[in-house]
Amino acid sequence: MITKTPSKLEKVLAAGHLGVTSECGPPRGSDPEEIIKKANLIKNHVDAVNITDNQTSVTRMCSLAACIRLKMEGVDAVLQMVTRDRNRIALQSDILGAASFDIYNILCLSGDHQSFGDCKAGQNVHDLDSMQLIQTIKQMRDEGKFLGGDDIKRPPQMFIGAAANPFADPFEIRVPRLAKKIAAGVEFIQTQCIYNLDKFEKWMELVRDRGLHEQVYILAGVTPFKSAGMARYMKNRVPGMDVPDEVVKRIAGVPKEKQAEEGINICIESIQRLKEVEGVKGFHVMAIEWEEKVPEIVERAGLYPRPVVE
Repeated sequence: MITKTPSKLEKVLAAGHLGVTSECGPPRGSDPEEIIKKANLIKNHVDAVNITDNQTSVTRMCSLAACIRLKMEGVDAVLQMVTRDRNRIALQSDILGAASFDIYNILCLSGDHQSFGDCKAGQNVHDLDSMQLIQTIKQMRDEGKFLGGDDIKRPPQMFIGAAANPFADPFEIRVPRLAKKIAAGVEFIQTQCIYNLDKFEKWMELVRDRGLHEQVYILAGVTPFKSAGMARYMKNRVPGMDVPDEVVKRIAGVPKEKQAEEGINICIESIQRLKEVEGVKGFHVMAIEWEEKVPEIVERAGLYPRPVVE
């Protein structure tokens, strides 16, 4: 077995601390200053920063290049990689490219359907699915082998992550699907945004019933609402999202100029409650185009300063 070099995120989690990650979307152009500015806003308050991979199927600077830019800024990055756009040759090639820059975190995803984005005529690839991508990275890392069987010179050293949505239908397959990802080799999970805390706690109960919380690090996803309009949009228009009526009513019940503040309050209260849920090992704070609020959320939630690990 090949020994891998732990990422900062992995070290924090392995030491028993609550991990904190956030994410940034790359720009729709080649100027790196936007992604660098976003990352610098949050880098001292998180253990790693996800870089999204053409999220919502909208063409952007590639995740790999943006991760390299962040690495040059001293930021630990999480390379998001979707199977939508690449076959197994390209996936393995990009994994090696990331490893050549000592990018140690990767998040394996299927990707949004191209009909959501700006190239609706684009063709899905999905040569591998997200489960198979997890298996591929594990094989490349632990066995030092390409999918074709050849040896890899300097195998990639990756902390392998994936996403989980406790709120998608049908609910009864959510935990078995998590179990399959763990069996495939996933080591950390970042969840969908959590607003229905009761349902998430039920999901975590089922996770614990199978002992899965002891086999993977689960980072609970949280996203602050900027307004009641955002809350309604996410409730009614975003597939797989579960926003209870009482949450929408709460943020809609304050004056418009106070709604952003209330959204942050709700987010922080959620983190405080989720801290008490057995099996939650950290938080993935997704402040969508609102990165400047991540430090406040992390500090007020009692997750700052971040631990120093060797």
